[in-house]
Amino acid sequence: MPEGQALASDFAVIAIFTLVAIGFVAAVLTISQLIQPRRPKPEKLTTYECGERPIGQAWAQFHVRYYIFALIFVIFDIETIFIAPWAVRLQYYAQQGWGPYFFFEMLVFLLILVLGLVYAWRKGVLRWV
Repeated sequence: MPEGQALASDFAVIAIFTLVAIGFVAAVLTISQLIQPRRPKPEKLTTYECGERPIGQAWAQFHVRYYIFALIFVIFDIETIFIAPWAVRLQYYAQQGWGPYFFFEMLVFLLILVLGLVYAWRKGVLRWV
């Protein structure tokens, strides 16, 4: 089979798979709209507050420090996601001769994160008061 024909066949399979997936999602959403019970009550239309009755306005301002603290947490959480597979595969890379390269690459990654942490620390972002 010529190379161009195989490539077109591969794209056809991907296109069919994509269309089937889109059709499946559309069918499931349509069926759920058709069979769901519709009994709106005032209790169902209020904001859920863990069993507490909502009192006052939903609008509340928070200090930007809380958001920055959360973002720093997410960054270091994602760092763990990157380091775990790297640590598992480092021995394999070392056997292939790529060990020093990947080790240095991770050191640069960690250095960037540590510099970000030092910057946040000096700015006082990590103080919770």
